[in-house]
Amino acid sequence: MLSAFPLTPFAGDGTVDERAFTGLIDRLVAAGVDSISPLGSTGSYAYLRPRERARLARLAVEHAAGIPVMVSIGATRTRDVLDLAEDAQKAGVSAVLLAPVSYQPLTADDVYGLYEDVTRELSVPLTVYDNPGTTHFTFTDQLYQAVAALPNVASIKIPGVPADPAAANAHVARLRGLLPAHVTLGVSGDAYGAAGLIAGCDAWYSVIGGTLPGPALTITRAVRAGDTATALAESARLQPLWDLFARHRGSLRVIAVVAEHLGLVTAPALPRPIRGLSGADRAEVIDVVERLGLSGQRGRTA
Repeated sequence: MLSAFPLTPFAGDGTVDERAFTGLIDRLVAAGVDSISPLGSTGSYAYLRPRERARLARLAVEHAAGIPVMVSIGATRTRDVLDLAEDAQKAGVSAVLLAPVSYQPLTADDVYGLYEDVTRELSVPLTVYDNPGTTHFTFTDQLYQAVAALPNVASIKIPGVPADPAAANAHVARLRGLLPAHVTLGVSGDAYGAAGLIAGCDAWYSVIGGTLPGPALTITRAVRAGDTATALAESARLQPLWDLFARHRGSLRVIAVVAEHLGLVTAPALPRPIRGLSGADRAEVIDVVERLGLSGQRGRTA
């Protein structure tokens, strides 16, 4: 399954560009992704006001044409997470995504308590968002197991798999042994998408899927059909993009340039204080897009 994580594009005055946002959702519907996950890290959820997040959740559901929508409800205070969960459910989302967002470092007891408090109030499935690169919190196997046993926990978004295929298989198998049968595993970190799916993950929670659904669907559908060679070849073809993600400390700045270059959003699309890429760094992203033949996925100018 491909869960596509689109950008939240911003206008020059700092407001959300709703026209460009709904255009991205419409594009994912036309591509036929399996689920749409706006307001993830790629969607800059942490930089949005609660009312903006509620509005975007409603717009996403309205434009998703029946494709399941999952939105993040992460915030630093449990009270705010619960409010965001209520807003998301009122918007009609199919699921919510929750990372242990913090300013003060969190303990395992803090994180378990967060999920315990939130799942007690939920009526939709929840995906546990394990994203140590942004939260600076690392889940242990014991915490995975404890949180997965809570009501409404339906999936865990893991941060990649080992590069070695045998090690990746063993890693996914070990995690499955810890979790209830109904809790799925989704791989993140786009460079690991193909390897994670081949190793047995149920979903790929994908950044490029939100802007470049074509290559992401090629990988996902190839794995689903048992054609692992095609999936690995397509992932290897995209290695220059994965290298850019690694070089720029994550995918957000890179994928914003991609979306701007393709005319899907206007520049600058990211919320301040994030400045995005400029000069030689921006030119390199555009060069990679052109060399990989990805400019054929252009959209209308936002």
